[in-house]
Amino acid sequence: MNPTDTPASQPAPEPLPRRVSWGRRFWPVGIAVVGIAAYVLISGRLGLCPMCVAVTDAVGLGAKPVPASANVATNAVPAPAWKLTTLDGAEISGESLRGKVVVLNFWATWCPPCRKEIPDFVALQREWGERGLVFVGVSMDHQGEGIVRAFADQYGINYPLAMGDERIAQAFGGIEGLPTTFIIDRQGGIVARQVGYAPRAAFEKAIGDLL
Repeated sequence: MNPTDTPASQPAPEPLPRRVSWGRRFWPVGIAVVGIAAYVLISGRLGLCPMCVAVTDAVGLGAKPVPASANVATNAVPAPAWKLTTLDGAEISGESLRGKVVVLNFWATWCPPCRKEIPDFVALQREWGERGLVFVGVSMDHQGEGIVRAFADQYGINYPLAMGDERIAQAFGGIEGLPTTFIIDRQGGIVARQVGYAPRAAFEKAIGDLL
């Protein structure tokens, strides 16, 4: 260095490149994988999607449980007016189904407890449909009809399906947990509400008494 030069006149050294470890680079992926695994495990054990909470009693249902299902509320109250267009393009409503026993099921294709109970719904619709039972699936999927149609084909769903929205969810008091199922009698009264998964026997008991 020339004695007349000052340190400020010298160029600053180039910084060394930082090495990013594999752990730091991929830890978000690891957390996501663990989170998904925990979600599936908890959903299966609880029978309710873990990000959801129990539906409040906003529709006026009582708190008396039906045997074998602590999440079912009884005491009939008039069902709200509702109307939907099925995936087949048909219009379906509470009024058009008056005189039948209706099981209105709010669900989603991504919900493990929903997928678990659907085979039972398919079987009950097949066995009791001639006696006046009608299941109606209200999908709360946001990906569109395509994914619901594919799911219906895979599971052999034999009852009407429609896309749900905030309007019908609010009509039934707000759907904050999936699956949520309402059982409506022939007179249009809600006689039971099931939050989360329930075994087939519980639905057979609640529905069989109305047929």
